[in-house]
Amino acid sequence: QVQLVQSGGGLVQPGGSLRLSCAAFGFTLDYYAIGWFRQAPGKDREGVSCISSSDGTTYYGDSVKGRFTISRDNAKNTVYLQMNSLKPEDTAVYYCGAEGVGCPPSPYEYVYWGQGTQVTVSS
Repeated sequence: QVQLVQSGGGLVQPGGSLRLSCAAFGFTLDYYAIGWFRQAPGKDREGVSCISSSDGTTYYGDSVKGRFTISRDNAKNTVYLQMNSLKPEDTAVYYCGAEGVGCPPSPYEYVYWGQGTQVTVSS
């Protein structure tokens, strides 16, 4: 069965750090671009970061540049999103998605999705 399984997330104080994981089952992750998106209540799903399948090029949204880092461990078939210097506005449900070609900005082009994980940044 093809699926992405997410872990990590939770409640953290402003300035803190969290690491999200996105593990693939039933397919090889290094053949896919993996994107991280987030969705806050009442808002559209927003692109956060992406790592390409070809050369590992990484992309970041303007709001997270310099604070978030995406990486992949092909041996573990897992992609990570390290989130540092978290802010209350980072609060959202985070989703990872897999797409076969490049890192499209639109979430509608991703074919597999994780189940989502809540990240709450609050004091």
